[in-house]
Amino acid sequence: MASRLIGEDPALAHEHALAASRRAGRIAIVRETLGITAYANEDFALALRELRTYRRISGKDDQIALMVDSERGVGRPDRALETGRAVDRSSLPTEVRVALAIAMSGARLDQGDLELALGELEIPELDPDRAFEWSPALFAARSAVLEDLGRAEEAEFWAKRAEVAAEALGVDEAGDEEIVVEDGMIEDEFLDDADLADSEMRAAGESEDEAGESEDEAGESEEAAVEPEEAADEPSVEDEVRELLGEDEDELEDEAGDAVDGEASDADASTQES
Repeated sequence: MASRLIGEDPALAHEHALAASRRAGRIAIVRETLGITAYANEDFALALRELRTYRRISGKDDQIALMVDSERGVGRPDRALETGRAVDRSSLPTEVRVALAIAMSGARLDQGDLELALGELEIPELDPDRAFEWSPALFAARSAVLEDLGRAEEAEFWAKRAEVAAEALGVDEAGDEEIVVEDGMIEDEFLDDADLADSEMRAAGESEDEAGESEDEAGESEEAAVEPEEAADEPSVEDEVRELLGEDEDELEDEAGDAVDGEASDADASTQES
């Protein structure tokens, strides 16, 4: 529930995360969620505390960028830089490494070191001709630093690349698949009329094939629905945590009451049989 609400209502998402933490505070994903919702609500001190706890429980550094940014949020850019330098960046997933570079650049800006802020963004992922999910934010961060340095022409170039990358990623939903960003994307000069007609004909043929496949899949789904469902496995700890994150305290209390009533009924039945 918290993950679904955080983009629409961060405060409500934070309330759900707090409720979950009171009941499952020793589980990593709960502390991580609470840290993220606290960060979204700009409670940086709480975010920092919870994300540190999450890292200690899980042994993971995948929220290191938020930790660095939270240090900035409480007015400690020096500690932010120390926190970022303490991790092995080569061991981080690419998207985390890029987010960390952006946060480190921000900490340099907080200190007034514009050239060092630009240097933090000089990473292999900074390729203006290729776009991944992290590219728009990285390009935009470089543009902002260049603007602060008074290098307006370069700042405009990277701002434009950020827009093009965002547009390309909005059209293509292939996840981490590489997208080549070309100037033609801006000018909309990809196809002439003949190419466009051929493309439309191929698309029509592919649509018919997909329609046939969809019918086959629908038939298989109906056959599968007739088969009896298998008995549900015993819920794991993660399933219980997700349930906690998706329910408020009143709902949890109701479920607990129902469980107690059920146990009492079972006990009565056993007594009668005896």
